[in-house]
Amino acid sequence: MAVTETAPGKAMAGQTTAQEQSAARSAHEGILRRQSARESAARTYARALPIVPVRARGLTIEGADGRRYLDCLSGAGTLALGHNHPVVLEAIRKVLDSGAPLHALDLATPVKDAFTTELFRSLPPGLADHARVQFCGPAGTDAVEAAFKLVRAATGRSELLAFAGAYHGMTSGALEASGHAPDVRVARLPYPQDYRCPFGVGGPQGAELAARWTESVLDDPKSGVPLPAGMILEPVQGEGGVLPAPDDWMRRMRQITADRSIPLIADEVQTGVGRTGAFWAVEHSGITPDVMVLSKAIGGSLPLAVVVYRDDLDVWEPGAHAGTFRGNQLAMAAGTATMAYVRENALTERAAVLGARMLNQLRLLAGEFPAIGDVRGRGLMIGVEMVEPEGWGVGLGGGPGELVGGVALAGGADGVPLPDSGLSSRAASPRPASPRPASPRPASPRPASPELAAAVQRECLRRGLIVELGGRHSSVVRLLPPLTITDEQATAVLDRLADALGAVARDHDPEAGKRRRQARGRGQGEGVGRAG
Repeated sequence: MAVTETAPGKAMAGQTTAQEQSAARSAHEGILRRQSARESAARTYARALPIVPVRARGLTIEGADGRRYLDCLSGAGTLALGHNHPVVLEAIRKVLDSGAPLHALDLATPVKDAFTTELFRSLPPGLADHARVQFCGPAGTDAVEAAFKLVRAATGRSELLAFAGAYHGMTSGALEASGHAPDVRVARLPYPQDYRCPFGVGGPQGAELAARWTESVLDDPKSGVPLPAGMILEPVQGEGGVLPAPDDWMRRMRQITADRSIPLIADEVQTGVGRTGAFWAVEHSGITPDVMVLSKAIGGSLPLAVVVYRDDLDVWEPGAHAGTFRGNQLAMAAGTATMAYVRENALTERAAVLGARMLNQLRLLAGEFPAIGDVRGRGLMIGVEMVEPEGWGVGLGGGPGELVGGVALAGGADGVPLPDSGLSSRAASPRPASPRPASPRPASPRPASPELAAAVQRECLRRGLIVELGGRHSSVVRLLPPLTITDEQATAVLDRLADALGAVARDHDPEAGKRRRQARGRGQGEGVGRAG
């Protein structure tokens, strides 16, 4: 009798759930349609990631359709503590509840004073004691513009040095210094990298040649490059394909610029606040730049950008750089809480250790998939370059940025590792990460494959993993998880990425399954086996 009585209730509950899911899908699709109809053709992430976030916490995003995703985009590196971290929310609520002004232009406030104090506490040695800070418009690109204006005013010179592959923003001056500038009025220098070294050698020798080229350009009176107002560089090129600058090369750039009285500008918009395993990425090499451009994570998820520089460069007249929204009190409070939390909880050290472990596992994975040309990164700023292997059919269509519908979520949506996923025991292994084994550099790296990278991004999304694409040809799958990511969540990220790579390989490489089984067998022989 009990079964007879409860069965209709269960059926009704099932109908209600189905109706709710249908309504959620309808709302999700309607929002996406209206976005497509109303917003400009310049939108980017929304094309490749057709999701409608309604709730988020830490690494996890929930969409309007009820699906959950692990977010390794993190607002393009903005969310050092992930979505809606309790300390960030508490700091924002405290300001809101206090009755303090939310808009204060460049007036002094207790909130700004606390932010500046925490910021200066974190600055590299040699800069903090002799620094000035300029609050800029809310985006990093405005801080880049301010840095250019500053060094031009301080030196009386106008030209700038930048590097191939750079990305510094989308406003006019910042765009001119970026690698994809259509109208080049900035001298472009080679940025060292191993896999696609511009000199064809890679490693320390490639970095040395890049440094010598820079010296030659500056010292040759017939180079066509006059003494510049400044040099701007990224310690890790993010949009350029996740290219960490060698520490020795960074020290050479510092010496070259110092010897010639050229201010060195470090763009730490994406690398700052612990992302690379040091609070500021320049700390890996031990250099002290003359100017630092900061944004993204320093606002604790809200818009904020500043320029920090040596006090002897502070030659501006009042109003030389300004912006209506440079006094964002909520962002300053959130940024103070974020920087303090990263410092007090040793999240920079955590990013270094976990990032090295993830890189090690991805390099093992590269042995199973010939479509992975290179794995690189620093801390929790990781890139996997996809290339065209011989014998694969790569004509996939649906290139980078194309809207993909029908995204289905696989298991493990809350960060729990998928069963039998291939990397669970590897990613959680307590073994210390080891450097990538030395191997002969290929005579010519395989052609970049934006099609395969886009396919991997789509397969990741179907499995509930959000990743970004970057690099010269949008062929680099990028991971930018929050610094608060747990070991279990890191395992889930690698599992889903491995499954996505496997799905792409099965579609385009008939030998993929056999090769992967062989690679796993070698891994088990080395004591790095699968779970279960």
